[in-house]
Amino acid sequence: MKTLVLGRTPARVTEVLATLRADGFDAEGVSADDEARKLLETGRFAVLIIGGGVGSESRAELKRFAARHQVRRVIDGALTAPFDAYVRREFEPLIRAAMDA
Repeated sequence: MKTLVLGRTPARVTEVLATLRADGFDAEGVSADDEARKLLETGRFAVLIIGGGVGSESRAELKRFAARHQVRRVIDGALTAPFDAYVRREFEPLIRAAMDA
């Protein structure tokens, strides 16, 4: 199972993906809700990370959508620098726990 990263800033999505992939996680990233929904519909994602720039209405709708498509864990994120350290400290333990569940 994979992790999907949704963030409004493509450069930050790229940085999160680089860290996750370097640490052995299978992850994809997008910046638009419709792209996220299309990927979540595949049922291949166990974790959805929603970045801090995603508005509250989109966030709530995507959480409901994810729950209907086998996503085990939704993580709300708001990156702080250094981004790689944040990803390792905040996201990776939650991803591991979801994969082990």
